[in-house]
Amino acid sequence: MRITDEFSNSQIARAMAQRITRASTKPAQFMEFCGSHTHALLRHGIRDLLPATITMRSGPGCPVCVTSAHDIDTAIELAKTPGVTVATYGDLVRVPGSHGSLEHARAAGADVRVVYSALDAVAMAARNPSRPLILIGIGFETTTPTVAASVIEAARRQIGNFHVLSLLKRTPPVMEALLSLGEVHIDGIICPGHVSVITGMKPYQMIPSRFRVGCAVSGFEPLDILRAVDLLVQQHECGIPAAENAYERAVTPEGNTAAQELMQRVFAPCTAEWRGIGFVEDSGLTFSPEFAAFDAAALYRVDVPSCAEPAGCRCGDVLRGSALPPDCTLFSTVCTPQNPVGPCMVSHEGACAAYFAYSVDT
Repeated sequence: MRITDEFSNSQIARAMAQRITRASTKPAQFMEFCGSHTHALLRHGIRDLLPATITMRSGPGCPVCVTSAHDIDTAIELAKTPGVTVATYGDLVRVPGSHGSLEHARAAGADVRVVYSALDAVAMAARNPSRPLILIGIGFETTTPTVAASVIEAARRQIGNFHVLSLLKRTPPVMEALLSLGEVHIDGIICPGHVSVITGMKPYQMIPSRFRVGCAVSGFEPLDILRAVDLLVQQHECGIPAAENAYERAVTPEGNTAAQELMQRVFAPCTAEWRGIGFVEDSGLTFSPEFAAFDAAALYRVDVPSCAEPAGCRCGDVLRGSALPPDCTLFSTVCTPQNPVGPCMVSHEGACAAYFAYSVDT
């Protein structure tokens, strides 16, 4: 982008913020569901442009952060299984479990590999056919099609040593669960852009109709987010919540139907545990009967006891929107990116990591 473009966009952003300020007469609390939106809000100083009537809260839109302590412990135990290779994405390696992390397990001799895509894990398994490889599948609808494609590819190539621990999550059910809790008053939701590219707009229709809460899908540029906030303010001011699309260049009403078909072929909805929220029906993904042979959870039944959250850690509260990262007494003192106590300080989509990176106190 040219400097003149940046200047022009800055002017447009300020004009949009002024429009929002003029229109916003009622106190409103909006939740940006996606962790990437939290980082964008802080990195670009968007919160400082918004009027005092508007409060922003982070939500459970960080796949690594919402993975339960029990599931993290399960991944670590799988890594400790003799003769097994565990493959995962970079953020997960450093997430603390009850007793250490995958990084600690690797330092103790476990074969833990970092991959950049699910297909990288398939290729790794193909190169070592005598050694079982377990991909720790983490992500929302954005990541799930790539994991599904890797399973289909492994089946096509008859790579029998490739397996997946599915910790994949679905976003609409947890939005519904969060609103049903009623712990935090929410007047509008900024829905995740990347997820919505896959799902389309249909999953959000139930939010205004059932909960009387407006929502707007947003991209990740400052103008995208301000436009979504503008739409939410208009809905809030007139008292007519709706599901609107502020990211038309990437999100269509029907979404990516090819990706949806991949997911539906390989996976089926199941109950899943979310950190800070608990068990949510139909919010996880397990294997369909056709691909059950790839299910690492069924093949390797590790015994993991119940485990509590780290003492003093408020990641769960942050993920529900009931607390901001600086509300946690561990934030930026005991808990830092170099020495994380909870996953919200580890992941590049975590709210605590965002607040730490941009030195936000309130």
